[in-house]
Parts: sequence; C-alpha cells; structure tokens
Amino acid sequence: MPALSEVLAALDVLWPPERAEGWDAVGTVCGDPDAEVHRVLFAVDPVQEIADEAVRLGADLLVTHHPLYLRGTTTVAASTFKGKVVHTLIKHDIALHVAHTNADTADPGVSDALAGALDLRILGPLVPDPSDPAGRRGLGRICELPHPMTLTELTAYAAAHLPATAQGIRAAGDPDREIRTLAVSGGSGDSLFDDVRAAGVDAFLTADLRHHPASEATQTTKRNGPLALLDAAHWATEWPWCEQAAAQLDAVSDRHGWGLRTHVSRTVTDPWTAHAASTQLTSPPENPHTTGAPR
Repeated sequence: MPALSEVLAALDVLWPPERAEGWDAVGTVCGDPDAEVHRVLFAVDPVQEIADEAVRLGADLLVTHHPLYLRGTTTVAASTFKGKVVHTLIKHDIALHVAHTNADTADPGVSDALAGALDLRILGPLVPDPSDPAGRRGLGRICELPHPMTLTELTAYAAAHLPATAQGIRAAGDPDREIRTLAVSGGSGDSLFDDVRAAGVDAFLTADLRHHPASEATQTTKRNGPLALLDAAHWATEWPWCEQAAAQLDAVSDRHGWGLRTHVSRTVTDPWTAHAASTQLTSPPENPHTTGAPR
C-alpha cells in the first residue's frame, strides 16, 4: 500500500496547491507522511459528523473541499469544535487534506462536476485561468442545456439532479423565460456577475446569492434580456466534486497498482435543516396605519 506522502503527492498533481487563492488554506492539516493508506473518504466539510464517519469507515485519509482552519487558530483544544475534529482524526490515525480553490479552478474542477450532475455541455471556463494555454482551467463554466427549458422547468430540473437540501433551488426571473445557455459556479458565486453578463448566457446557477447583487443582476438588461438566476445550497453545488475527485484518485491508484479504496460521504452537512415555503407569492396586505388610510 502507498505511504501517505505518495498519495498526497498525487493529490497535489491533481490540485496543485500553488493554484489556490492567496487567502486560502489548502494542503495537509494532519497526518504521518510514512503511514500506509488503504481507504480514503471524500467530503465537502471537515465537521465532526464527517470525522466520525471516517472513523467508522476505517479511513486512513480524509479529503475535504472546505478548509478546517481557513483563518488560522491559536488552539486545537478538544473543547473547541475544530479542535475536537483534529483530536478525533489524530487519535484514529486519519490524515486530513484540503483541496479548495485549487480544486475550483482545476481541469476538471468543482464546476465541471456541477455541470456534469446537470448533464450540461461545457463550452469553456467562465473566468479563464490566464496561465493555462489550453484555456480549460478557470473559475466557473459556461454551458448549454441538454434542451431548451423554461426557468420554471430548469429550476425543477436542477432540484431533481442536485443533492436534496432544505433550501432546494430558488429562482429569480420570468418563470416562462426560455433558457438555452447557463453559467454555473460551485459555491458562492455572486462576485461573478460581471463575468456572467459578459458571457451573454441566459441564466446563472450558483449558491449563496445575496439580495442586492441578485436584485441588480436581474434588473440589468443585456442583449438577450435580463439574467435569470438559480440559487442552490452551497453544499449541494460542491458535493458532486467529491464523486469526481474520488474517481480521479481511483485512476491514479489503478495506474500505480495501489489498490486504494475510495469512498464518498453522503452525509448532508449543509447547515440548514428545515424550510417552509410561503403559502402564496403575493404583495403584503395593506396596513391602514402605514398607507395613510383613515383609521
């Protein structure tokens, strides 16, 4: 079986750490470089539920998309939630490795997996990586739908094809608008509206859309009409990458004859656990105390 150092070297080829954003915290958090690796678990979030799952599985390595310590720390005490994760992993000889923004812009990357889950045809990156002569790496993807859909149909289609969460899929725009082209970006994507407009697509699917950027985006008219938006749960847009990443490591293992056993966590770690839909989408009832009507 390979040593952890060998597996980590392979992961760094798939998702080079030097391609991560300067603010990011990618790479190995804990683990003995000389330890043997038999089982690898992939997940989005390095939370306690996932650490416990890795223990039950007998994993030697946990690979997550989100960092455990993004902003640094002064303690790994088990009395803190992150410290408890570290203690759990070290106690059971489980290494933790993070591939975050270096996986976002990879070829294939997080948005390729998202597009694949939706059966979209990828035309190219939304924000190309200028250091990639092939023009395949970059943030987000510009895609074509398998067939034209109205925004209402596309919203239901995305909800059916992405992992289920309490949020589901929110949409903004004309429900009857026909959608043929779609930009996608796994994770938080409302910083990409200028790039989406420049791409000239009909709609944009991402996560964590805020009120003001979303409102502005739907009010801005482009050559083929206002932009339609689909807002999914952050975790749901990034989970497909776990399956893609596991398949990539499987291919490396096969080439080297390592015999690794890879697993993908299906534990839903999206923080939202309940959702109540409004009973009707209408204007608020008039209040005579605020409309100037006689009391």
